[in-house]
Amino acid sequence: MTQRWAVPTGVKPVAEGTRTLVVDCGGTGFKAAVLDRAGTLASRRARVPTPYPCPTDVFLQTIRDLAEPLGAYDRVSVGVPGVLRHGRVKHTPHFVTVAGPFTAQDPALVEQWREFDVQDALADELDRPVRAVNDAEMAGHAVITGSGFEVVITLGTGLGFAMFDGGRLLPKIEMSAHLLRHGESYDQRLGNLARERIGRARWNERVADAIYGLRWVFWWDRLYVGGGNARHIRVDLGPDVTLVPNVAALLGGIGLWDDPAVHESPPHAHA
Repeated sequence: MTQRWAVPTGVKPVAEGTRTLVVDCGGTGFKAAVLDRAGTLASRRARVPTPYPCPTDVFLQTIRDLAEPLGAYDRVSVGVPGVLRHGRVKHTPHFVTVAGPFTAQDPALVEQWREFDVQDALADELDRPVRAVNDAEMAGHAVITGSGFEVVITLGTGLGFAMFDGGRLLPKIEMSAHLLRHGESYDQRLGNLARERIGRARWNERVADAIYGLRWVFWWDRLYVGGGNARHIRVDLGPDVTLVPNVAALLGGIGLWDDPAVHESPPHAHA
């Protein structure tokens, strides 16, 4: 049987007094909070709808506006949908659209976001050290045990995906863009719009079918399923699957600072 819910375990204490601003940038909303050294809230949680269109300057200003009333912090962790390598965007699915997820893409925004250095730009904007990763990768740092090959899937606007081996983040694979069935991607088949359109029962069937297929590809030791829509899961996903609460999206902002795969990033390779 699928374990219903697990309390995130990957949060580690940080240096005395260190406060981390954590920002989870989703396709429908930006969420932020300041966490103290124990991984507990040191501020209220803030949320705003994701602005569309969302050029890079609007993205940065939205985070600045979110952070301003939350109080003091020493460093910043940010999760962004899409493929990021060493803090630089290779591809992002939502922020390049005209009016939000699954609407038409704006070619000018696609070009602006490609190779955008979120990590450096946000460090300049907030005058703090920044770590920027994919949003599912950030959530994974709150839930993995650090033992074996662990995979994280988040279900929200679309499907997030991250992999860890021995607690170390592995290179990003964009499973959300892969075609699952009938010419539709994982994002289109399992995202929030699909759940609302087909209903929870059929959506649960799709989730179970997708995880069954992925199991034979990845052979994980443990799969964690989180994100805002994990609360709608009513089907048994198997004994190797753990459901985790959406709070992991923020709590992982502490753990990623302890991952050498993130912290010891090599210099950017410019296109």
